[in-house]
Amino acid sequence: MTGITEILVLVLLIAGVLILPRLFKGEPVKKGASSKKLKQLPAKIRFGIVLTLVYPMVVALYLKPWNENFISYISYGIIPVFLVWAVVWIISGRKK
Repeated sequence: MTGITEILVLVLLIAGVLILPRLFKGEPVKKGASSKKLKQLPAKIRFGIVLTLVYPMVVALYLKPWNENFISYISYGIIPVFLVWAVVWIISGRKK
């Protein structure tokens, strides 16, 4: 008797996995091209992205974290970048 029950449970699970998503499928989401989104970035955001890459490199050349200054590099080079982008993210969220 358990063999039939197990088979019916498997059939029910497979049917649930295959049929239920089709029943509750919503309208497909239209995706825009990512190249168009990159072209629409404002100059301030582009400058911020470039500065995000350049600033830690300049700080690394100055502090030389490979000479046991890793904690100061993290403090002065990496954390400020994260904090600035966090503030930008919070401000842009408030505007929307």
